[in-house]
Amino acid sequence: MAKKQQERQQEIIGSFHIKDFQDDLLYWFERQQRTLPWRQSRDAYRVWVSEIMLQQTRVETVIPYYERFMERFPSVEKLAEAELEEVYKYWEGLGYYSRARNLHAAVKEVQEKYGGTVPNTPEEIHGLKGVGPYTAGAILSIAYGLPEPAVDGNVMRVLSRIFRVEDDITKVSTRKLFEAIVRRIIAHRNPSFFNQALMELGALICIPRSPRCDACPVAAHCRARKAGVQETLPVKKKAKKVRVEERAVALVQREDGRWLLHKRPESGLLANLWEFPNVEYTEAENAREWLSVHMYETFGIKCIPQDLVMEHSHVFSHLQWNLYTYLCGYEGQEERRGSAIAKERVMWVAIEEMDAYPFSVSHKKIVDALREGFQQSLL
Repeated sequence: MAKKQQERQQEIIGSFHIKDFQDDLLYWFERQQRTLPWRQSRDAYRVWVSEIMLQQTRVETVIPYYERFMERFPSVEKLAEAELEEVYKYWEGLGYYSRARNLHAAVKEVQEKYGGTVPNTPEEIHGLKGVGPYTAGAILSIAYGLPEPAVDGNVMRVLSRIFRVEDDITKVSTRKLFEAIVRRIIAHRNPSFFNQALMELGALICIPRSPRCDACPVAAHCRARKAGVQETLPVKKKAKKVRVEERAVALVQREDGRWLLHKRPESGLLANLWEFPNVEYTEAENAREWLSVHMYETFGIKCIPQDLVMEHSHVFSHLQWNLYTYLCGYEGQEERRGSAIAKERVMWVAIEEMDAYPFSVSHKKIVDALREGFQQSLL
């Protein structure tokens, strides 16, 4: 198998002019790279945080989050000492909260096992929670100058066009193929800039649709452009259909003006984030009834869903929530009913105190609408 892989790599690279490609790419990056906050330092911790935040999130979105996060947690030690709920609060709005949870756990391991210094070997850094091949390669090359591949979607798109590779990039075998190619072509004199340049090229020039070939610094090396097939690459199988859930959300206010919040389970989707109690339903005409029964059986809360005050949707990578928020009339709580575990994970919170609680994006929108009196919440 190893011999076949080597033969495939050699077949792909062939007579490719590696040194000329390196020179053209690095020359462009040294002069055209964007000024980004995480490029102001090669500190491994800062590189790590930025790479985790940038996963499936646009650069423009990440910048203010990164700056705020680093101001509060400027070192491994500061982040390791923090409570997860506070970390979630500084992550609030970025989504994919498992990234924050894994980062927090891994940083604690670095603090305890490596004295607060991010490890600089592939074996050690791959052992950290949430650190996959791309993140490990990015940290090792950018922070420590090691010639390790950092292959993400942008890089696979660039390389699939440069070398005219028609393998499906959603397959693990294709990512490993590109990692092997990068090991062959990476500039050992500056692995940091080489990997960042490939990422930058994919973000600014070699974009998914209508690539800017006329502005590409390595267009002369691009086999797909020479063949006129650059817009057909990379090959990517169709994503699975997103599952849709209809969910009824309860806004329950007690006599003292406080609202009922629920903390999600410790594992799974949006683990440990706060939200308004909600339930999936399958019969639209009975949504209020489903919600009322759920509140009573889960929390022992007796309430009557009344006005529908807000409708909105939120899309995850694999799931879409259609949320219907109902203002509910509170009629008390029966201690003998409901799950003891569920009851432990609820709080009655004044609206002015909600800023202290980390919410998912979908429920943060409800908090904001609640403050504004649900003006224009129903379309």
